[in-house]
Amino acid sequence: MVLRVFRWSPGSRERLQKYWVRARQGMTVLDALVEVQRGTDPTLAFRYACRVGMCGSCGMVINGRERWACRTLLSRLERGPVTVRPLYHFPLIRDLVVDMEPIKRKMLESKAVFVPRRPPEDDEGFAAVSGRSRERRAVDGAIECIGCGMCVSACTMVAHDSRFPGPAALNRVFTLQRDSRDGAHAERSEALLAEDVLTRCHTQANCTAVCPMQLSPTDSILALRRRALLQLVGFRPR
Repeated sequence: MVLRVFRWSPGSRERLQKYWVRARQGMTVLDALVEVQRGTDPTLAFRYACRVGMCGSCGMVINGRERWACRTLLSRLERGPVTVRPLYHFPLIRDLVVDMEPIKRKMLESKAVFVPRRPPEDDEGFAAVSGRSRERRAVDGAIECIGCGMCVSACTMVAHDSRFPGPAALNRVFTLQRDSRDGAHAERSEALLAEDVLTRCHTQANCTAVCPMQLSPTDSILALRRRALLQLVGFRPR
């Protein structure tokens, strides 16, 4: 099997380098990359940790689609060379390794962080939200994001508008706006009405299509739009 891998390091030009890997049953793209690194080219750089589809650190673009390398079986890809490149819209560090700082920055810029409604010293204990409550069920489809960045890579609007928060940040904002323990709802609501936020998403659902956790950032953004519209016409969304 031919593996075509994106190569780049500071001071060098981008290129695709070919490697020959002996494919075997059950082999994943991550297995193939590890085999190349250990047996053929120790300079090849890529990121991984758990190898069982839990950490999300091996996210990359495989045959033109964002995937986790550890979950992508070679046998399920189309026949022919397998092309691997780093995620889009992230600064390159080396080869398949990208800098994930933009996700953190966009989270902070869009206020996608929990702000306690009461000072910690006023709490007598942890404020629990029952898993069976309406509040909890409303965010069931959005809370399992692990920040792998694949939705950001797949989003065409992230490439078009640097001020757009992106699907990962807006998905997180949605969960916070439905959290009764959070105290920054009003501040976020005002920020969401800016020109480059909710209205910038074209609902192509590329983010939803590639999410390995089967989340739908698109649905989260649409829910935020509905809440924003209700607020504009004077209703208080639940």
